[in-house]
Amino acid sequence: MLFVENEPNKDPRINLAIEEYLIRSIAPKEEILLFYINKPSIIIGRNQNTIQEINVDYVKAHDIIVVRRLSGGGAVYHDLGNLNFSFIAPNSPGNFHNFRKFTQPVIKVLMKMGVPAELSGRNDILADGKKISGNAQYVSGPRMVSHGTLLWNTDLSVVGEALRVKQAKIESKGIKSIRSRVANITEFLPENPPDIMTFRQMIIDGVHSENPLEEYVLTEADWENIHQLSRERYQNWEWNFGKSPAFGIQREIRYGGGCVEAWLDVSRGGVINQVKFYGDFFGQRDVSELEAALAGSRYEPSAILERLSHLDVNDYFVNLTTAGLVDLLY
Repeated sequence: MLFVENEPNKDPRINLAIEEYLIRSIAPKEEILLFYINKPSIIIGRNQNTIQEINVDYVKAHDIIVVRRLSGGGAVYHDLGNLNFSFIAPNSPGNFHNFRKFTQPVIKVLMKMGVPAELSGRNDILADGKKISGNAQYVSGPRMVSHGTLLWNTDLSVVGEALRVKQAKIESKGIKSIRSRVANITEFLPENPPDIMTFRQMIIDGVHSENPLEEYVLTEADWENIHQLSRERYQNWEWNFGKSPAFGIQREIRYGGGCVEAWLDVSRGGVINQVKFYGDFFGQRDVSELEAALAGSRYEPSAILERLSHLDVNDYFVNLTTAGLVDLLY
């Protein structure tokens, strides 16, 4: 088995690109092990509606990166207290959907440390009934990835805030995350647990004891390809937000000028097909003008602001600011 060091990048848009590059371009007949730690970020499952999974206001205020991964499953929060592992292997009947095979080396290390870890259901590692690791898989031609999180000492208070969606009625075909009771691994250890990098090394040693590891060092050409892939996919709005399934969303606000209700129909490409406004508000101009201006806009704040830049929102909703309208719509 090959071990790849990510040297050590903390940007999820780079780390997911490393993973994808390895599955597509490096040692097609070898199994590969990769670890990475991301700065605060939300990783969205491939088939999810991004807006349905995140607290937009909180994410923006706290500079949390939002990026879509290639595997299915639910949205997860990462920070510097979360260790991520990826096993890349040939796509064979004995590998795909065999979460036990790829989580067992991790579980053995955890149990040796005194953590009552066990694989539960299809793809979660639990300790005393609480989720400490979620896992997912995806296939690319003859290769597959089985990757997972390990909650070492993640700020769980942020998890609840970052993944708490703004109040709205959303009708979407995207796969909605199921929230589980989660816990950090350090909660099950004695005082003064090792740091996360020591924990990482313990897992590396555990894997090596059963399947000897040989390090593969990424070349300058590898890194150029990884950064290009990151730019083209993982740093791209169309991938992270626009790839969401088509959805309808309804939100409302009450403010000094009355109640405004917005109904939006958003295409799979993340474009507003139609928006309709209802409520007991007052205005000098017909809101149909505003609705027409927003049709065809990308469904994200800067694009909406651009569509509103030549309009005075107060003409349509007395005492409502442009920022207030954007907050209503997004």
